[in-house]
Amino acid sequence: MSRQAQTLGRLARAGFDDLDRAAASLEELATATGIDEERLLGALAHAGDPDEALAAIRRLQERAPHEVTAVLGQDDSAERLARLLGASRGFADFLRRHPAELAVLRHAPTPPLGAEDARAVMSAALDDLDVPRADLPDAAATAVRVRYRRLLAGIAVYDLTRPSTIEAVDTVAAGLADLAGAALDAALTAARRAISRADGEPAAPGRYPEREVAATRLAVIGMGKAGARELNYVSDVDVIFVAESADDDVVPTARALDIATRLAMVAMRMIAEHGIEPPLWEVDPNLRPEGKDGALVRTLDSHLQYYDRWAKSWEFQALLKARPLAGDAELGARYAAGVAPKVWTSSGRDGFVESVQRMRERVTEHIPADEVDVQLKLGPGGLRDIEFTVQLLQLVHGATDPEIRQGGTLPALAALAEHGYVGREEAAAFSRDYRVLRVLEHRLQLERLRRTHLMPREATRLRTLARSSGLAKNADDLTALWQGIRQRVRGLHERLFYRPLLSAVAALPPGELELTSEQAEARLAAIGFRDPKGALAHMGALTVGVSRRATIQRHLMPVLISWFADGADPDYGLLAFRRLSDTLGTTHWYLRLLRDSSDAALRLTRVLAGSRFAGELLERIPEAVAWLEDVDELRPRPLTALEDEKRAVLARHGDTDAAAKVFRAIRRREVLRLALSAILDVCTVEELGRGLSDVTESHIAALVEAIRRSEAGGLEFAVIGMGRFGGRELGIGSDADIVYVFRPTDASPEAAQSRALRIVSELVRLSEDARLPFELDADLRPEGRNGVVARSLDAYRAYYARWSLTWEAQALLRARGVAGDAALIRDFTDLADTVRYPLEISERDIREVKRIKARVENERLPQGADPTRHLKLGRGSLSDVEWFVQLVQLQHGAAEPSLRTTSTLAALDAAVEHGYITPTDASVLRAAWVFASRARSALTLWLDRTTDVLPVDRAQLEGVARIMGYPPGSASHLESDYLQVTRRARAVFERGFYGVEPRREPTTH
Repeated sequence: MSRQAQTLGRLARAGFDDLDRAAASLEELATATGIDEERLLGALAHAGDPDEALAAIRRLQERAPHEVTAVLGQDDSAERLARLLGASRGFADFLRRHPAELAVLRHAPTPPLGAEDARAVMSAALDDLDVPRADLPDAAATAVRVRYRRLLAGIAVYDLTRPSTIEAVDTVAAGLADLAGAALDAALTAARRAISRADGEPAAPGRYPEREVAATRLAVIGMGKAGARELNYVSDVDVIFVAESADDDVVPTARALDIATRLAMVAMRMIAEHGIEPPLWEVDPNLRPEGKDGALVRTLDSHLQYYDRWAKSWEFQALLKARPLAGDAELGARYAAGVAPKVWTSSGRDGFVESVQRMRERVTEHIPADEVDVQLKLGPGGLRDIEFTVQLLQLVHGATDPEIRQGGTLPALAALAEHGYVGREEAAAFSRDYRVLRVLEHRLQLERLRRTHLMPREATRLRTLARSSGLAKNADDLTALWQGIRQRVRGLHERLFYRPLLSAVAALPPGELELTSEQAEARLAAIGFRDPKGALAHMGALTVGVSRRATIQRHLMPVLISWFADGADPDYGLLAFRRLSDTLGTTHWYLRLLRDSSDAALRLTRVLAGSRFAGELLERIPEAVAWLEDVDELRPRPLTALEDEKRAVLARHGDTDAAAKVFRAIRRREVLRLALSAILDVCTVEELGRGLSDVTESHIAALVEAIRRSEAGGLEFAVIGMGRFGGRELGIGSDADIVYVFRPTDASPEAAQSRALRIVSELVRLSEDARLPFELDADLRPEGRNGVVARSLDAYRAYYARWSLTWEAQALLRARGVAGDAALIRDFTDLADTVRYPLEISERDIREVKRIKARVENERLPQGADPTRHLKLGRGSLSDVEWFVQLVQLQHGAAEPSLRTTSTLAALDAAVEHGYITPTDASVLRAAWVFASRARSALTLWLDRTTDVLPVDRAQLEGVARIMGYPPGSASHLESDYLQVTRRARAVFERGFYGVEPRREPTTH
């Protein structure tokens, strides 16, 4: 083998990629320094990226030959230089700017300086500054930054030379936080010099008398990773500033706040503003009260008052890591002591856990789509998932246990395990995963000394990361390690937060954590259960024992509990689940569905924790749970399929009562299907209306056919759908408005009348259903409740010719035959057309329509009901939209065939097409109609009873909002949206229906 081939082989084994280039560069470096190639190669073999390390050393040697040769002359220091430059182009650039700092590599690495030592070394950087006062800020900034990077290089070398980077990460992170605090202290010292003026010096903007500056106390509170002493190499340092006067006689408090604000601003600029030496990191003060809109500096009392009165739940979570970082230590300690009690009682606030969880979701939602899979910090299975879970556990249990009140993630996790809140084995596993992720984060930021949390996609960079971190041998192994951690961490919240709840009620495998009942109740209460004792009882009933059902439920219960907690009523959800499981628990398909179909199980918890209506029906039709495995099973069934089933039932059951019993069960089943469809967003409100109307139509038609089989003939009979039923716009819990019509054939008029009334009586009897009430409302018949229930077609014709009122013509706009004899339905429809689509409508009749509408608004609203919240009769709600559209139909239906429809929305579209309503107005009306229709059905689904008033109670509003697809905590958002959309619709209605411009409400600012 040739000498060149041997050299190339050694380079390849050392980790070089571009072998020819490396061979030439190595020879040049050896020649320039007089150091043997083998010694140089031995040092470079330790670099994460040997090619980059060699190139950087060559550039550095050209800039500072003596300093580099001195470092390379010693094997240990040469190895340290190779490790540093092979991991960090950022430090290569720093050393080229300041080659004298290479001296740090000639000393054996030591652990990072403690806070006090770091503060002393950083402050000494200012001792030799002798520049005009005007140049002091820039000179001080340069001195602080260079000194900081010297110490940072020392930490990096210590980090890169440890046998186990995982074991060193805690020490490194704490050292980085202490160094950041020392840098801020030095910047504050320089800022005090920069803004002070001696007695006799002329006043100048931004400068204050020395005595006043000296009497101004300013503390810098570290938040986030800086506060927790778990900082990264390059990270925003989150801070809060608190100030006061040390002597009111020297400087009043208001003046001290002005000076402290100036101090804070100057100090932040020295750290983060662009200058001769690049900035260190961003100083982020946006966690302060009121965020960016709040004062930069406040007094301690002002801070405490804010947290008492106005702070949101997430702000207490942020305060969990608060500690004095720089500045006045005594004031900082008083701040920490003042906020701590507020932090540890915050989990008792209404909706605390829900709001914290929603905050985590918002963070995830804001990750760009192309970064989700490479986000080391914020993505699924990343650092934030571990930190979030640990913080949540601390806040829930720290209210009663001071031992777990730790600032850092790892100390907190250890304390939670030591005091029995999480399992020791799981805590150890996740501590290791967290440390691995932190090592990766550190190495990524070291590369260019820039803030980043994105894993590289390129194989070459992954290879470098694997070598520099010491976590893997190559890119593939590192990727596998990272993906395995992501997978484990994704289930962390369930494993650490929910699984231990079982220990309070069930026998867990050996080694699993055991929570006391009191601890489990506290955890359940924190996540939203109003009756944690009852919840524990249900969990016990489901999981205790050695049966196959109990075993499977023990495995499933932690994640099921987490899903129930996401719902609006987790207590009812768990109770309903227990009832279902008692009924189906030994059924093979049910256990298989829960175990193997996480989508179905999630849908089930969403339904049960969100709808008492659906929960009660599922208890009666438990086999419907199987539909949740396939959303196609939840789609509305077509009317033809329902009619086929009707014919099959009639063929099997000759007895009318027996057939009716089956038909009632079919109706319950199909209403449940549609309720599930609405809750799970499988269908739109229009599809829901058509589906419910088809089920109702099929049900009535089936019962009428069953009744007439055993009745004497001699007549034709039909049921006409009216109102929302006629328009195929029913909602959950809606009545079915109908009228009955008959026509004698062989029977006498009197006999036909008697037989028709008997059919109606039987229809009412057979349709009664205590399990799912069904009301046939015939009040829209001629003469209303005073009129005969069933009339002949001739009687209808005579009545409409002599006595019909305008409101009855309006009611007929929704008339549609739904059951009975087709010929009679066709003739009734022809008769109705002559009434509802008059060739001409008089101004008097139009005025009558408007008068009746005004009367309905004044008289039919329930006493005490708020007209802005009534979904049916309120301002801008369903009746406004429907009356507006129906007036257009009365006026123009005869001339425009497309207006001859029983559907409100179809008629609205036709009115736009023909120019009777503008597209803009129609859009406003449609939005209000759809919103009110959805809200009515959601109310019934949530409460399991019908009501037309948007609730005021926040818990009820929240339940309705969740069914309508709003995120948690959206009760006020729903209310605001409804009032806004109906206010706009009312304005359109008043202008188009009454012909008046709506009054403008005065606004206040």
